[in-house]
Amino acid sequence: MEPSTAHKNPTADLRHIPSFYNHNDSQASALRLILTLFPDWEQSEGKIEFVRFKDGITNTLLKAIKRRPGYTEEEIDEEAVLLRAYGNGTEVLIDRDREAISHSLLAQHNLAPPLLARFQNGLLYRFIRGRACISEDLTKENVWRAVARRLAQWHAKLPVISTSEIGGPDEHQYSGEGLPQSFSPSRSRKCPKNQTAIREIAPGKPVPNLWTVLQKWILALPVATESELERQATLQTELKRLVVEFGDTPGLGKEGLIFAHCDLLSGNVIVHPSRGDHITNDVETVSFIDYEYATPAPAAFDIANHFAEWGGFECDFTVLPTRSQRRGFLKEYVNSYDPAMGENEVQQLFEEVDHFRGVPGFYWGIWALIQATISQIDFDYASYAEIRLGEYWAWREEVEGTRAGEKPLRERRWAEE
Repeated sequence: MEPSTAHKNPTADLRHIPSFYNHNDSQASALRLILTLFPDWEQSEGKIEFVRFKDGITNTLLKAIKRRPGYTEEEIDEEAVLLRAYGNGTEVLIDRDREAISHSLLAQHNLAPPLLARFQNGLLYRFIRGRACISEDLTKENVWRAVARRLAQWHAKLPVISTSEIGGPDEHQYSGEGLPQSFSPSRSRKCPKNQTAIREIAPGKPVPNLWTVLQKWILALPVATESELERQATLQTELKRLVVEFGDTPGLGKEGLIFAHCDLLSGNVIVHPSRGDHITNDVETVSFIDYEYATPAPAAFDIANHFAEWGGFECDFTVLPTRSQRRGFLKEYVNSYDPAMGENEVQQLFEEVDHFRGVPGFYWGIWALIQATISQIDFDYASYAEIRLGEYWAWREEVEGTRAGEKPLRERRWAEE
C-alpha cells in the first residue's frame, strides 16, 4: 500500500457561526443566521424570504432569497442561500465534520455549490438553480443518462481520503448525547472497544468507508429488549459475511473504493434549466446535492444503491431498471469515467452491480431501525426498515439457492431483460 499523503482539511478556513437553527422558531432563527452571514441584507432594499424547499426524511432545508428591486428570478437565485438544519439525533448516523469536508472537497472540483458557513446544527451554501427530481424522473432515459455521466465524474475526479490524512476527528466518534435510553451507554466515544471494532471491520481500507459506517450503525442500534439484542447480533453476523464476500472485490478506484454519494435518491438529483445552447442529444444536465452520507465505497454499491432509488420511498419494485436499462446506464457511466474503457469494463461493472444489488437494502434497513427511534419526522421508518431488510434477505436466499417459495417481485424485475 502506498504511504498516506497529508492533505489540508478543506474546511480549515470555513466560517463557523455559533448559533442554532430552531425548528420551533424557524423564521426568526433562520433570519438571524442569514443576517450574520450577510449583514448587508438587513439594510439594503428588498424583502428577505424563506422557502421551505423540502423536509426530506432526515433534515430541514430552507431557501433564503433577497428580493432586490429590478432583479430577475435568475439574478435573485444567483445570490440565494440554502440553509440545511440537521434532523434530531442524526449525529449517531452521520459525522457532520466529515460531511462538511466532503462538501468542500466537491466544491473544489466544481461538483457542488460553494459552502459558505457552518452553524451549530447545520450548513449554509449556495443554491443550485434547477428542479429536484421525483422518483419517476429517474426512470427517464434523458435523466438516467445524465445521472450516469455525473456519477462517473464524481467517482473519477474525487480522491479517496481517510480521516487521518486530513487530520480530522475520528469519523466514528460521537457523544451519544440526546439519544433515547434504549441506546446503550457504550455507544459513545468513551468506549474503546466499539471504536476498535469499527476501525477493524475492514482492515487495510481507508477509514471511513462503507463497511465502517455500517459497523458504526449496528453498534448504535437500540438494544433495550431481547429481540433487539438478537437482531443486532444477526445483523453483525451478516456484516461480517458481507465484508468477507465484498471487502476485497476488485473495482474502480483506490483499493476498489471511490468517493461515493451513497444517497442518490430522486430528491438529491437536480436537473438544470435548459439553455439555448443545450444541444446534447436531449440528455439533461444534472447535479447532486446532500453529501451527508458520502464516503469511500465500491462504485458498484453506489450505482446499485441509486438503482434501488428508482422505486422511491414507496419501494415500487416494478419500476427498477431492467438488465437492458442497467447496461445502458453503465455504458454511459464507463464512457464518462474513462473513454479509453470499453465493453469489457462495462460487463465487469454490470456483474459487480448485480452482485451488490442486495446490499443497499441492508444499509438502509439498519439506518431506518435507528431513525425509527430518534427521528421526529412524520415517516414510518419501522415499516421502511422491514421492507429494505426484506430486500436483503430475499437477495441472500436467491444467491444461496435457499428460496422456498415464489421468486420475490424485486428479484423478478431485476432479472427482466
